[in-house]
Order: sequence, then structure tokens, then C-alpha cells
Amino acid sequence: MALVNEHFLKLPNNYLFSDIAKKVNSFKVTHPKSSIIRLGIGDVTEPLPKAVIEAMHKAVDEMAHKETFHGYGPEQGYDFLIETIIKNDYTPRGIHLEPSEVFINDGAKSDTGNIGDILRHDNSIGVTDPVYPVYIDSNVMCGRAGVLENGKWSNVVYIPCLKENNFIPQIPDKRIDIIYLCYPNNPTGTVISKGELKKWINYALENDTLIMYDAAYEAYIQDPEIPHSIYEIKGAKKVAIEFRSFSKTAGFTGVRCGYTVVPKELTAGTLSGERIPINRLWNRRQCTKFNGTSYITQRGAEATYSPEGKEQVKDIIHYYMTNARIMREGLQSTGLSVYGGENAPYLWVKTPDGISSWKFFEQMLYEANVVGTPGVGFGPSGEGYIRLTAFGDRANCEEAMKRLKTWLK
Repeated sequence: MALVNEHFLKLPNNYLFSDIAKKVNSFKVTHPKSSIIRLGIGDVTEPLPKAVIEAMHKAVDEMAHKETFHGYGPEQGYDFLIETIIKNDYTPRGIHLEPSEVFINDGAKSDTGNIGDILRHDNSIGVTDPVYPVYIDSNVMCGRAGVLENGKWSNVVYIPCLKENNFIPQIPDKRIDIIYLCYPNNPTGTVISKGELKKWINYALENDTLIMYDAAYEAYIQDPEIPHSIYEIKGAKKVAIEFRSFSKTAGFTGVRCGYTVVPKELTAGTLSGERIPINRLWNRRQCTKFNGTSYITQRGAEATYSPEGKEQVKDIIHYYMTNARIMREGLQSTGLSVYGGENAPYLWVKTPDGISSWKFFEQMLYEANVVGTPGVGFGPSGEGYIRLTAFGDRANCEEAMKRLKTWLK
């Protein structure tokens, strides 16, 4: 008899967004004439940049001829994309990376979940709370999170990010093996300063802690003082892995492409005390379990760095950040407390009068026909909040604000 991985049985029955979809579908059945505006799931709505489309068409044409056909590519990614990433994303910020430290993937979500493959099951975990669910769920799947007790996993240290501390996570008072940080933050839309990030680097250096740094939304940063990469901080290459994505930056949610940076000076230990380069382990894992991102996709990603591509990506980001401003101003005009939306495409909205996250979600759905994401779905500290995204169509964002203003008055 084959036996299942029983850690999977510890997971809640449904992924957060599956629960939301069920509730929305139930509403549609009972209210078939209602027009729903979705501001919940963070999928993009603008088409791919023209430069990307042209590059992908050219790559498809190459696949039609024997002389230019591409079969299996390097598991780590093609040099043309890796070198372009380093040249554009890191060198201008004074960060030196070797090509072998950058791994192309099929989206940041994959690698943030898969990175645990190379780490022992009994490492302690720390997460900011609220938190992107994948960080928790992927650790539950391998038994690293423990058991769920009163809404929290027993082997996970939760670091609250609340309005009372300006959503800035406080350094733990004990040692943790692995810390997950996401900035600009999903779901709160808030950012972290270089000074605050430096505190985390110092903590990691002092405690031999590994930092998983998710920078999937760095392109949305508007404030020039906010760091785009953890490697802008001295010492970070000794303690941190960085994840990035083209999904929200250039509309690749359906195309799938991102990359992970694993510095060669980053090591982790064995029980015997030996230090092992994580880069070497990750490379071995990828060569075994991943066949690489498609050539066509990587050519499309490369095109985002062309002069035309950069301008088109900038226009897309401006479009979504204008949505965020319209939403932030609209919600604030109703008296709601709104956070984020200035350096990120997410708005973190405090529910009025102490209403629970799910209750406010249902009221907003049934009475204003607008869908958000209940904050409690991102962790205990998310209770009493709802997350909205700015990735929608402009007309829908404006209409949603009109509905919410009318409803909340």
C-alpha cells in the first residue's frame, strides 16, 4: 500500500483563494444579474508589453527552423537573460553577482515553495504576520511548521506587523533558523527602509540565520530611499536568498518567469558542523527536478530590459499605481484607514467598527458587489483588515470606488 505524505493532511482543506472563489460563485448563482468587480486576487489585467510580444513571436519563428530550434535549455536559465538581469537589476545598484548565482524559474511562487527541498525539516521558521500563504503552506507540507493550534502553527514564530508598529516587523528576541521577508509587502503593501533592513542583516549574521527575501514587487517602489534588493545592504550575500518575478512587473502571470539569486558565499550547516554552499545544493536540486524555463519565455523576459521594453513596463506600472492612488483616495474619503498603495500595488484596509475580515468581505460582496481578500486569510494579525489590489481595469477601479463610497455612506 502506498502511503501519503501525512503533512499534507494538516493543511486547511482549501487554499485561501479557493474559499473566496466558492463564496463568489455562490453569490453569482443567487444574484445572476449582479455585476461583480474583483479587487481580490492579484492577477494583472493589462496585456504584455509590445516589445515582449515581438520578442516572443521572433522566438517562436526560430523554433520553426532546424538551424535556430531550441530544445532543452540550461536548467539554470540562458546566459542571455541572466547577464541582462545582472546588468540591469543589480550592477546599477552597486551589487556584483556572478551569472552562476542567478537561476531563472517559472515564477517566484515556485522557488519560494521549492527552496525548502534543500533545508532540513527541523529548522525553525519565522514569518512576518500577516504573511503570503505559500511561505507557511510549503513548510507545512514537509513537516517543518508543526501543527495548527488556535490559528497558528506550533513551530512557526509569528512576527506581528500592525498599525501600532507602523507595520515594521520587530527583531525577534530569540534565534530563528529561517526568516521570510517580503518587501514591498504582500499583503500590506508597506515597505521597509534600508535602516530597518540592516537590522535584519545584522540579526542574521549574529544568529547564523537564513533570510528568504521576496522582492517580487520591487519595480513598484516609488520612493528612491527604499531598497529594491536586500543585497544593497552590506553583508546580505552571506545570509540571504532573493526571489524576483516578471509576473506583476511585466504581466507574466500567464507566461511564467522569474528568478532566484543564491550567492556563492551563502552557506548552511550540517549536524556535524560542516558548512555547505547553498548555491551548490540549489543547482543540484534544479538540475534534478526542473528542466528550465522555455526559450520563448526567456526571450520575452529579456525584451523587458530593451529601451522600448523598459518604457512599456514603466507605463504598465504607472497604470496600476494610478489605480492604487484612485483607490486609496477613494477609500480614505469614506473615513476608512488605508495602508500601502504608495510603493506597492496592494492596499491594506482596516475594516470599520471592529467588523471581522470575513464579515466585511461578505458585506462588501453582497451589498456593493466588490470582491476583496479577507486579511485574516494571511495570518492572525490580518484579522480586521481586507486586502485590495490595484491590478484591475481603470474603469472597474473607478466604478468600485463609487460603489464603496455609496455603500459606506
